Amino acid sequence: MSSNDIIVSLDIGTSKVRAIIGEVVNGAINIIGVGSADSEGIRKGAIVDIDQTVQSIRNAIDHAERMVGIQIAEVYVGISGNHIALQSSHGVVAVSNEDREIGDEDIERVIQAAKVIPLAPEREIIGVVPNQYLVDGLDEIHDPRSMIGVRLEVEATIITGAKTAIHNLLRVVEKAGVKVSGLILMSLAAGHLSLSKDEKAVGTVLVDIGAGQTTIAVFEQNNLVATSTLPIGGEYITNDISIGLRTQVDIADKIKLKFGCAIIEHAAADQVFKVNRIGSNVDKEFTQIDLANIVEPRVQEIFHLIRMEVQRLGFAEVPGGYVLTGGTVSMPGMLAVAQAELATSVRIAVPDFIGVRDPSYTSGVGIIQYAHKYLRAAKQAGGAKKVITNPANTKKSSVASETKPSVMERFKNWLSEFI
Repeated sequence: MSSNDIIVSLDIGTSKVRAIIGEVVNGAINIIGVGSADSEGIRKGAIVDIDQTVQSIRNAIDHAERMVGIQIAEVYVGISGNHIALQSSHGVVAVSNEDREIGDEDIERVIQAAKVIPLAPEREIIGVVPNQYLVDGLDEIHDPRSMIGVRLEVEATIITGAKTAIHNLLRVVEKAGVKVSGLILMSLAAGHLSLSKDEKAVGTVLVDIGAGQTTIAVFEQNNLVATSTLPIGGEYITNDISIGLRTQVDIADKIKLKFGCAIIEHAAADQVFKVNRIGSNVDKEFTQIDLANIVEPRVQEIFHLIRMEVQRLGFAEVPGGYVLTGGTVSMPGMLAVAQAELATSVRIAVPDFIGVRDPSYTSGVGIIQYAHKYLRAAKQAGGAKKVITNPANTKKSSVASETKPSVMERFKNWLSEFI
């Protein structure tokens, strides 16, 4: 990658598909474009309709392209789901250089050696996360480049997934007209963005509550040590509202976003709204307290199930507490309910970038940061093309004309739609 490069992430969720464009300028990342589209063809995080999913991806990418004025050719795609598994592995190689200096080639060879593990026919390796390197028996080395040694080892975590889910994901993205630069585990990317070094070291649980599923990732000793997915999320709250108010699901979702409150004590009696009920021509009036009486029990149940799942994974005590992210945690009162149910320290993680300061963007922005930090060397070594392959469509050429507004002006215009 050059000092001024473009990285695009694609977050395919149950409710939304988001394409985020990041520009790397002298090592710093700026978010210059965001495209979002309603997600069709996805249920509980899994693809159930190829054509609908392809159209949703195209809509999100088109939105991002129009915003910045460039053509997206390649994307890094986030992957998650209950088919994801972690497996420890160990790789050993002899240092190849005559002067015994460890280089990129040696690191690549030891990573490949760690990939040699027994795998079931229906599973496939998604990625390798080095936990530590060892040089001639000296451990806890994070970057062995330029060190002198004879024997290089790596202790790594191998991320595997179901071939069917992986190939379907790759297929929908490629059918949408863009190339996949790489698959990145979303909980790993979100953890890289959201958690501090201390939180990763002492033991912290990252919980991503989306619309159709909740992903739990446990970090300990600076590594991802466990992950799990629960088939619960914001859709369950929406369905409860739909049943409780006897209205359509899409109306219930709008009510949830506008008036939703996860704790009855914080709800306001003067917040009143009318609902078009199924089987009736007369709208009925409800208050935010009525809505909170439906929402709070479901939210309590979600956090209770999260706590039970973390204990099942073998982590009864988590010194770093819980960090929440995902679109569902934006609802007022979620943090208070989480603190009561999880009985430990809880905070909500929000990306610190203009235009994406919302928990729903954590995974997408995390993918960009993760790709920039960890996959850059691999792309350089492989001689891969830039994410934006057409030299005529770079950011510089897209803003060369004085008659066109600048990228920042386009970004501000886009933001003004939501203000």
